[in-house]
Amino acid sequence: MTGTAVVILNYNGENLLKQFLPAVIRHSEDADIYVADNGSSDRSLQVLRDQFPSVRIIELGQNFGFCGGYNRALKLVDALHYVLLNSDVEVTANWLSPMIGLLNEHHMIAAVQPKILSYHQRDKFEYAGAGGGFIDSLGYPFCRGRLFTEVEQDRGQYDDTREVFWASGACLVIRSSIYHTFRGLDEDFFAHMEEIDLCWKIQRTEYKVFYCGQSTVFHVGAGTLGYENPRKTYFNFRNGLSLLFKHLNTGELLYKIPLRVGLDWLAAAVFALKGKFGNALSVFRAHVDFIARLPVEVRKRKRLRRDYPWYSRKNIYAGLIVLRFYLRGDKGVRLDDSPQVNNPR
Repeated sequence: MTGTAVVILNYNGENLLKQFLPAVIRHSEDADIYVADNGSSDRSLQVLRDQFPSVRIIELGQNFGFCGGYNRALKLVDALHYVLLNSDVEVTANWLSPMIGLLNEHHMIAAVQPKILSYHQRDKFEYAGAGGGFIDSLGYPFCRGRLFTEVEQDRGQYDDTREVFWASGACLVIRSSIYHTFRGLDEDFFAHMEEIDLCWKIQRTEYKVFYCGQSTVFHVGAGTLGYENPRKTYFNFRNGLSLLFKHLNTGELLYKIPLRVGLDWLAAAVFALKGKFGNALSVFRAHVDFIARLPVEVRKRKRLRRDYPWYSRKNIYAGLIVLRFYLRGDKGVRLDDSPQVNNPR
């Protein structure tokens, strides 16, 4: 068993591999590097064999999506720590050792993410992860450095190392034992919010999820689906309901699901008023498909609550982030009063 395996999931990303893989190889000296190919039809495999002979290739044969691709690939990787790294991420010198150091020094930390900045606007945080992920009381995800469409400039305000609720799947370092304990990523999510689900499962144990501001990467973002793509809207709204239904306690379900549905419909109305009818329709499709899948959701909920009946709320924002953002106009939420764990066991 090796110490650390950096695993990049690829689907028709020939140009991204050429652009970003050299830095991964250069700055990841102590890790084995894998590319798991999700059945690409471009020259990805040929490029890997010709230009990157040190990289280990896992050929999956078809596109299993983000969740299914990683689940199948990581069954074939024997390492203490997995690094799930998007193919459109530029890593920097010493990006890996601070995060691996946290895992080695503190056995109750299960997963870590770095500071994630925008590749195109390098002084700003990137949408997918930014300075560490949180959720509010209705399950809306947000990050330090990013609230909905607003992103902050990096001024060193998140150069800390602290506990968070969820870590970004764009660059996720996780203990392999934890990953397999929870049977990996929920493949019903296919893509989007699957890392939040996995981290919420971790919150149901004594383990912790951390952000490490001493590590920095740059993410292109929206590589699979644009941030306003109707299909992305569909996954976000459908998976958001699945996330809440799976994890909330029964008492919470009774009032939080109706509130969330009402706010989702309001979001659909806003999409329609802006002329984004495809996005509006995606919200309703997401709800219809969630209802159709209720028997499956019920089984997953029962199994999860049977095995892990309790979850930590200390990194859940107590307010409603959507109301603060859209009604009060708050473009940033400071979490200085939230628990910061500097000395995890």
